[in-house]
Parts: sequence; structure tokens; C-alpha cells
Amino acid sequence: MSSTEKATAMSKRVNWRWVAALLAAGALGGCYSQVRLSPDYGVAVRQELSAQIADPDARYAGVPQPGSAAERVSLAQRRYANDRVIQPASTSTSSVSGGGGGDNGGGGGGGGGGGVSPTTP
Repeated sequence: MSSTEKATAMSKRVNWRWVAALLAAGALGGCYSQVRLSPDYGVAVRQELSAQIADPDARYAGVPQPGSAAERVSLAQRRYANDRVIQPASTSTSSVSGGGGGDNGGGGGGGGGGGVSPTTP
């Protein structure tokens, strides 16, 4: 058998593999069943997703918070760069006192609840 005959026989074998693969794919296509969904399928998901996206063109009324005022931010950045940061007035945490718990599986008693009072600027 010459090399040309071998190449022809090999190409025919490859062609038969492609034909078999295409026939198998066509046969499996008959197993596909289209599921019918209602026209409003996924609407709730899209509504929830759009509700969670922030408004990129939001407008806020009022005076900006102190940390976002441009002059204060600029001064703070200069102090940081010059290693002259103003330390906070207090770094302690607040404490809350409450009542004790119950015994024998009973619920905890409501205590005095003093200690922390809301502060207004």
C-alpha cells in the first residue's frame, strides 16, 4: 500500500468519525424539551436588583458632614503629610451596665440599663 493510499484511507476514517459525532449530536437533540415559562418570569429578581443599585446621579440636600468638607479634608491631608496629625480627644470605649441574669433556666431580669446616654452635637 502506497503512502497516498494510506492517507486516503486515514482521511476516510476521520470523516466517518465526524459523521458519527454529528449523528450522535442530532440524536441527542431530540431529547431536548423546551420548558415554557410565564412571560413575567424573573421580573421580581430584576426589580429587587434595581432597588439595590445606588443612584449614580444622587442629589443630597443640606450641609455635608464635617469629614467631607473640602477645606477640612485639605487641612487634614496637609497635617498628615507634615506628621502633625491632631489626636482624637478620647479613645476610650463607652460602657453599658445592665441587669443580671436569672437562675434555673429562667430568663434574665431587666436591669437598670443606665450608663450610656445619647449625645447630640
